[in-house]
Amino acid sequence: MNTIEASEKVRDLHEKLNHHNYRYYVLDDPEVSDTEYDHLLRELQNFEDKFPELKTPDSPTQRIGAAPLEAFQSVSHAVPMLSLDNAFGFVELREFDERVKRLLEITGDIEYVVEPKIDGVAVELVYENGIFIQGSTRGDGFVGEEVTQNLKTIRAIPMRLFSENPPQRLDVRGEVYYTRDGFIKLNKEREAKGEPTYANPRNTAAGSLRQLDSKITARRPLHIFIHSFGQAIGQQFTAHSSALEIFKRWGFSVNPHIQACQGIESAISHCEKIISLRDQLEYEIDGAVVKIDSHVLQAQAGTRSRSPRWAVALKFEAKQATTKINDIIVQVGRTGAITPVADMEPVKIDGVEISRATLHNQDEIDRKDVRVGDWVVIQRAGDVIPEVVKVILSKRLKGTVKFTLPTICPECGAHVVRIEGEAVHRCQNLSCPAQLKEGIRYFAAKRALDIEGLGTKLVDQLVETGLVKNVADFFSLTKEQLAGLDRMADKSAQNIIDSIEKSKQVDLSRLLYAFGMRHVGEHVARVLAQQFRTVENLKQATVEDLQNTHEIGPQVAESVHAFFHEEENLQTIERLIKFGVKIKEIEGVLDTRFDGKIFVFTGSLQLFTRDEAEKIVQNWGGRATSSVSKKTDYVVIGENAGSKAAKARELGITILTEKEFKELLEQ
Repeated sequence: MNTIEASEKVRDLHEKLNHHNYRYYVLDDPEVSDTEYDHLLRELQNFEDKFPELKTPDSPTQRIGAAPLEAFQSVSHAVPMLSLDNAFGFVELREFDERVKRLLEITGDIEYVVEPKIDGVAVELVYENGIFIQGSTRGDGFVGEEVTQNLKTIRAIPMRLFSENPPQRLDVRGEVYYTRDGFIKLNKEREAKGEPTYANPRNTAAGSLRQLDSKITARRPLHIFIHSFGQAIGQQFTAHSSALEIFKRWGFSVNPHIQACQGIESAISHCEKIISLRDQLEYEIDGAVVKIDSHVLQAQAGTRSRSPRWAVALKFEAKQATTKINDIIVQVGRTGAITPVADMEPVKIDGVEISRATLHNQDEIDRKDVRVGDWVVIQRAGDVIPEVVKVILSKRLKGTVKFTLPTICPECGAHVVRIEGEAVHRCQNLSCPAQLKEGIRYFAAKRALDIEGLGTKLVDQLVETGLVKNVADFFSLTKEQLAGLDRMADKSAQNIIDSIEKSKQVDLSRLLYAFGMRHVGEHVARVLAQQFRTVENLKQATVEDLQNTHEIGPQVAESVHAFFHEEENLQTIERLIKFGVKIKEIEGVLDTRFDGKIFVFTGSLQLFTRDEAEKIVQNWGGRATSSVSKKTDYVVIGENAGSKAAKARELGITILTEKEFKELLEQ
């Protein structure tokens, strides 16, 4: 057989194997026996062995067998994978409906899509010209971990789309999960081998996806449901429901209980149906998701920094248990949040042993009147931290006392403050040991001071050896100190020193973002830098001064004011300057022609980088956002502009080419 004949045979085997995968793993309706399938796969392997040039990345033989990885690589999502706001009960669902109607200025019923909320692991699959090229976890919503080889082992994921004219690029999102039976079987097998059993299906699915050796993942019976998409180039979707229908035709597994509903009452009715099915399903669900169906309306509703305004998750009632609180412990988180945690007599909920539960904050403690020694009802829903539902007052012993959070941080002794409008108490000290490691990583991140080479293990060593007790200590490090750490060669040490030296020239907005102040993201940091221009001005600013700044509300104002009135933070800033950090202060807006205008950049830009273009807009008084809404003024399109350009056309927003944007700048 020559290469041409072999190529035709290989293509035929690809089609047959992909078809049978789809019938078995997506439709649950196989047409051939396992033996027949294995025979076809072996035949393909033999052809690929004889004609190696015919082995392609999307071949069914490439699902298993890649060499183990040394570590996972980071992957940035082209469109952020946002989280969802929660609704607890149908009253809050109706309130969500009222909010979006007011926002969209609609009086009639809105068409929604309702779908089960799978209790699994969120992932993104990237296809180029119909071929699966990359898969990643959700991560923080902006950056996840690449787990392509592990996702290839899931047979319900098509290696190639069933489409003769696939989109140039398609990023689909879904939930990887374990079936109940698969989880039980896995634990029985581990018990038989004398190995520890797993706690719950969701955590097991997450652990399976994070195996460095894909052969281990391949032995785990993982499944997936696709529920949405991010970036789409070369394909337009008018509605969420129609997109899901197309995804099914392309070979994706889509949940069969997803339903389009006219109006919120119809949506609530379907949520009730999903609740009734909860215990009958072969997989765990912890709620239902309600989304506006129309993509035009989604675009008009827009998004917040971390969640869309056009969708909400209805959280189902959790399973509960009764136990006793032995103590209340105070924990300090990365952002300085002071969280009271109940230390309890161990109790099992849904197969998971629980000995601690969050008490959230002082208001919740006061509202429920939780005390040490109380018997309480606790609940756990999905991967949510267990929480105390209520106190069983009939069992309360005499002599118990009310619990009050400390006014001094238990980790560092700095003042604990509660910002007006927030329920959480916080330690504002940047050098607080409980916050230090995560604070250092945040401070050195690419969007902050961009200090390269500071991985998790190195940061751990820097803190644990006492070389870095405060973010300012970075700038006093020497090559010799770094070279003395584990697994740190002279060249690596010098590279980090060079990166630290480079980061000493820093924009005020980047520095403000790097400090990790509550409610201060990149955009707010730029607003503050443009308004106040210097660190000294921010030190002197009152809460009223801050609130009088456009886009700065009471919570941000309180947070910034508290930060610049914590003595430890002022000392940190002084030490940064002492060690040679030059803060490039804002001299004012260079031009006000874009004052109040909102720009969105999409596609591959050739004349500017994305950061350069956005910075020009910001320096000239405008804003650059990532999503198109009816409030957007201009959408600037580069090469391969996709869904954002389509939404702009639908909403009648002015579209500029890069050349036209450049001409606008030169006017």
